[in-house]
Amino acid sequence: MNKLCYWMGIVALVVSWVLSGQRGNCQEFKAGACEVDITPTEAVPMWGYGDRHAALSEGTLDPLKATVVVIQAGRRKMAVVGLDLGRSPQEDSLQRIRSQIKEKAGIDVSFIAGSHTHHGPVLELFDAPGRGRGRFDAAIRYNQQLEQALVDSILQAHEQMKPAKVGQANKELVGFNRNRHTKIRPAPVDTRLGVIRFDELESGKNIATIVNFTGHPTNISSDIRKFSADYVGAMRSTVSEKTAGTVVFMQGASGDISVDRGAHGDYLGYGSALGNEVLKLYDGIETKSVQAPSLKFKEDRFTFGSRTDFRNPLVQGVYSVAFFPELVENFVAEYQDGIRPRLTVAVLNKEIAFVGASGEFFCQHAIRLRERARFEGLLFFGYCNGYHQYFPTIEGTAEGGYGADAQVAPAEIGAGEDLMNQALKWLYQIR
Repeated sequence: MNKLCYWMGIVALVVSWVLSGQRGNCQEFKAGACEVDITPTEAVPMWGYGDRHAALSEGTLDPLKATVVVIQAGRRKMAVVGLDLGRSPQEDSLQRIRSQIKEKAGIDVSFIAGSHTHHGPVLELFDAPGRGRGRFDAAIRYNQQLEQALVDSILQAHEQMKPAKVGQANKELVGFNRNRHTKIRPAPVDTRLGVIRFDELESGKNIATIVNFTGHPTNISSDIRKFSADYVGAMRSTVSEKTAGTVVFMQGASGDISVDRGAHGDYLGYGSALGNEVLKLYDGIETKSVQAPSLKFKEDRFTFGSRTDFRNPLVQGVYSVAFFPELVENFVAEYQDGIRPRLTVAVLNKEIAFVGASGEFFCQHAIRLRERARFEGLLFFGYCNGYHQYFPTIEGTAEGGYGADAQVAPAEIGAGEDLMNQALKWLYQIR
């Protein structure tokens, strides 16, 4: 009997140690950040404006950056990566990046998104006959360099994680963007500016700030074939000069939304003005320690029928004239068996919701999702974890026009609504 009591005591002690370690691990809330230059060093085709066709870049107006924040909430980790690119990396590259950061840093979920600048490099060229090899080898090299740079920067942000506190705020920022698509009045506009602030727990120094706003970065003429982050770079500079932390910009549902520069001047003046609005929110955020950190997420890919027959040689020929053949070959390979967007949803500390979708969503998708989800802080990221063209609303499709036509919005009518409904279900399940 004494021996039995002895061993039961030992077992109870071991279990206590294990549970104590688990509880301690569950209480960890950390954040780390990193910024890296991703500007191409060679001349490559530029993304965004079809009238450039395959014309090569001619230098740099301002550098392209990748900005990263890695967050640990309990036993789970998440990366949020903002890119001064037209889109996120193509599928194979994206999955290699995600596989490496999972293996090397245990990062469970990631939101990797382009700002949608139209002065970045083309990413849809591959090391294969007819798809880039031989004619665009510099672009293929850039894709490989970008992939490694993103892995390295995410791992660096992970290594720099420190105990953190967090706060978030949002406001309606009127006069900074407009609906470029609809002729119906009043036109829907997503004016929400969302800011999340991460500070070091002990010192209070800023680690990173996530900025979520909606507006096409198309403020520089297509005639200028030089790389630029557009207004996003100027906004980041304005904010980081004050905060001394990393600023991660995540584009919203800007399929039908352009910026409204108004009296702010060029893209630099507009970016600075937007940055000052960000700082007003930032200064009012009280960051707090997290008593019970948590991170829950869901992700999947979905298949929708295509309104455009990408198998048709005549269709391929039209696209090749509008853009250039190698680019079209890669789009055909991606879309010929249906449009397969990715949806990623995460909830941090039961309070802050992130929804990422791999395309150019019309603004009402994000507006309606926020209204129905009932999270005080819900950030919608477009151009995230892939790129599958435009996703107009059903009424936007009915109205027609660029962004709603089958040539640039090939997914079947209602695909955007279906994805937002799925995001809403996941948010309720997680909550």
